[in-house]
Amino acid sequence: MATPHIACEPGDIASLVLMPGDPKRAERIARTRMDGARLVSDVRGIGAWTGTIDGIPVTAMASGMGVPSLSIYATELYEQYGVDRICRVGTCGGISPKVAVRDVVVASSAHTSSKVSTIDLPGVTLSLAPSFDMLRGAVDHARSSGRSVHIGPVFTSDFFYSTRTDIIPALDKLGTLGVEMEAAGLYACALRAGREALAVLTVSDHLFDGSGDLTADERETLFAEALETGIAGLRA
Repeated sequence: MATPHIACEPGDIASLVLMPGDPKRAERIARTRMDGARLVSDVRGIGAWTGTIDGIPVTAMASGMGVPSLSIYATELYEQYGVDRICRVGTCGGISPKVAVRDVVVASSAHTSSKVSTIDLPGVTLSLAPSFDMLRGAVDHARSSGRSVHIGPVFTSDFFYSTRTDIIPALDKLGTLGVEMEAAGLYACALRAGREALAVLTVSDHLFDGSGDLTADERETLFAEALETGIAGLRA
């Protein structure tokens, strides 16, 4: 049974999914962290790789960029392929002075101006948050391993290039750690499907502190800590 965007049988997709935005990052996860990884779908260049991590079946599949793209893949994975948990492993821009480039952020909630927070219940803004068990598992693992992680809200924007810079200081005052483009969409899809989700992010640049941004190559390769934290969340 294929969907319009995933061309494989339900058994080809594991119940646990690692979901970076970048297809190259999904392939890198499969080649460097999975055992026996095989390509099970490659529609529109979005590869889905299924193998095992420490003996546990896992699929790595990219989401593309933004809430609309991620929502397509997450919905099909949850509703058509029986996926139980998806962990977004991506990047964010730092907002808070508490975080620095290369730090890891675990998104305990996702603020957003996207319609994804209100479309199901007009007049009500949904609180978009991850699975508690996944959140706890990721944080416990990171702390027990001596990894430094930041836990707090992020802001999911529909725009990479935006003139609405006036909202960023207000988000900072509310404790928002970073800005990215997918977490709120993932959390909304999980709520609709009655499944679980988490976003673990590497800070790739900072909006205020002037520290050096990660290059495109670094964004693809320097995510080992976030990846291991995300894997722990999936396995919790």
